[in-house]
Amino acid sequence: MNINSKEKILIILGPTATGKSHLSLFLAHRFDCEIISADSMQVYRGMDIGTGKLSPREQACVPHYLMDIVDPEHPFSVADFQRLADLYIGKIVAKGKLPMICGGTGLYINSLVFPYNFTAKANTDPEIRERLQAEIAEEGLESLYRRLIAIDPVTAQKISCHDSRRLIRALEVYELSGQIPSELVASNAPVKYQPIMIGLTTSRQRLYQLIELRIDRMLEQGLIEEVQGLLSAGISRNAVSMQGLGYKQIAAYLEGETSLNQAVALLKRDTRRFAKRQITWFKRDPRICWFNIDQYLEEGELVNAVSFRIAQLLEEA
Repeated sequence: MNINSKEKILIILGPTATGKSHLSLFLAHRFDCEIISADSMQVYRGMDIGTGKLSPREQACVPHYLMDIVDPEHPFSVADFQRLADLYIGKIVAKGKLPMICGGTGLYINSLVFPYNFTAKANTDPEIRERLQAEIAEEGLESLYRRLIAIDPVTAQKISCHDSRRLIRALEVYELSGQIPSELVASNAPVKYQPIMIGLTTSRQRLYQLIELRIDRMLEQGLIEEVQGLLSAGISRNAVSMQGLGYKQIAAYLEGETSLNQAVALLKRDTRRFAKRQITWFKRDPRICWFNIDQYLEEGELVNAVSFRIAQLLEEA
């Protein structure tokens, strides 16, 4: 397939708290875009403050997709994202507009810019899960973790030996498909799109300051009340959605397991660690054109600089 025949997609990415969402609104107007969220938490309804969603008024300025589409008790996989993103990219292109993907979930973005095949990964088998859970009860997590190391050491390095959910999922994928989870890239499959990738970055010190300010603002906006509402509605703390940053830590406080100060300190620490992992993930892709937000005194300067580069890349593509 000739690369010039592929549909162009604009991607805005980077670590949390760098201002991707607000930048995307300005760029969407300049380049006639509609926006697809690439955030694994913003898909959930009722999880607004802790996921940093734009306000309903801001979202109304530009059509947004893959936000508020799943109830918090239901899982949502990268395979689900890939399938729906492909669908909406097609619809946006059919309108004569440019699809914009905006978010910080690296695997979601990679599912569109690398030849990932999630067909096997999308399958599940309750019997396999029940058996693996029974094995954990009888033998402990360490036994399953050693098995995963033997089967797929690459995936094992990315999973904590205490993370039963991901351990079970990795072994389930292997049993269902005969493929190890780390071999999700189908090297003989073509990449579907021609991506124009813009990354936002900042100094480590400023990133941590932005993270602290963001979390303080979330607490002021009612993060504790949001988490309490989810728990009161019967959402289990074991749900995938409730393992997200902010929800896990505040739920522990509401259940009396930590003090509020401890919960907030853990949330800030875990968010810093998450941002570091995001940076490591994105730095692997040489196609990303990076902009250090420290170099721009005003938001308008950043918007103009990014817009100029996007226009160049669109012309070159």
